[in-house]
Amino acid sequence: MADVNTASAAFLATIPSPDQGVWHIGPIPIRAYALCIIAGIIVAIWLGERRWVNRGGTKGTVIDIAVFAVPFGLVGGRLYHVITDNQLYFGEGKNPLNALKIWDGGLGIWGAIALGAVGALIACRRRGIPLPAMADALAPGIVIAQAIGRLGNYFNQELYGAHTDLPWGLEIYQRYNPTNPDDFLNGVAIGHIPLPDSPVHPTFLYELIWNLGVALLIIWADKKFRLGHGRVFALYVAGYTAGRFWIEMMRTDTANHILGLRVNVWTSILLFVAAIVYFVLAAKRGPREAPETLWSKDVPREDDASPAEPSAEETHADVAAAPDTVRDSAADKATEDPKPDSEK
Repeated sequence: MADVNTASAAFLATIPSPDQGVWHIGPIPIRAYALCIIAGIIVAIWLGERRWVNRGGTKGTVIDIAVFAVPFGLVGGRLYHVITDNQLYFGEGKNPLNALKIWDGGLGIWGAIALGAVGALIACRRRGIPLPAMADALAPGIVIAQAIGRLGNYFNQELYGAHTDLPWGLEIYQRYNPTNPDDFLNGVAIGHIPLPDSPVHPTFLYELIWNLGVALLIIWADKKFRLGHGRVFALYVAGYTAGRFWIEMMRTDTANHILGLRVNVWTSILLFVAAIVYFVLAAKRGPREAPETLWSKDVPREDDASPAEPSAEETHADVAAAPDTVRDSAADKATEDPKPDSEK
């Protein structure tokens, strides 16, 4: 009995993992990872739309931008993951077609940002609005979306750190997939049998909390200092990469290394420096963009509308509706003999 109580106490002192990350409704798989990505995108669009309108932009513009940016971003995120972790998909015994299975997890945020920016640039040019201003409006929503996306890693039981005895250690379990014993991602934990390193550092949780902190920071800084010209987005990149640097160092999943450091660590260092440089240089561009520069060129502004000239039909209708004296005066004027220019 004492052993059972001890085991129960140890279990309660850690964070348990979900038994599975995929459920099936008939033949249709419902994946927690995909649901988290979708939820993050919805939140990013909602918050970005509110911020864009508050800055003076046209309502509905963010949704139009998302039509281009989201597909580009998903493709870019997958490409970055496949390139930086190519050993998972190419080589002896590997199936390159698995690189297309985005639903199994694996998106690189920097690929998503890079190609997503290309999609956003195309949409912004079509609308005649500046991309840096749009990036500033979207930045808090993007980092919140990243936080929500990290919950997908929790359900997939991935992206964790080394063994830990801390109270918030994450329990990870063996999962079994009867149709494919090697496919743990789509398996189910039976009996809660812990993996050898369990419990581990929940690095996905560290990043989730850090991302929410970055979102609060950039919203506060934007409101207080009225940042513009892409400076909010630069602050987001700097804040995120600062956290990603130390969190990445804690992860134990397989990754490629350059000079002894994980590829994503080098990416974080380079992007942090670039973001700080941009943040400083962009300050020379002056105050935040004027609201009139954020209005889509294909949407007329109400204050730009000028009174229309009355048509001939409207003029005749007004005369017909006028009092008799006015009509008579108009008729007399129309029948008067015109005088030569010399007599006028």
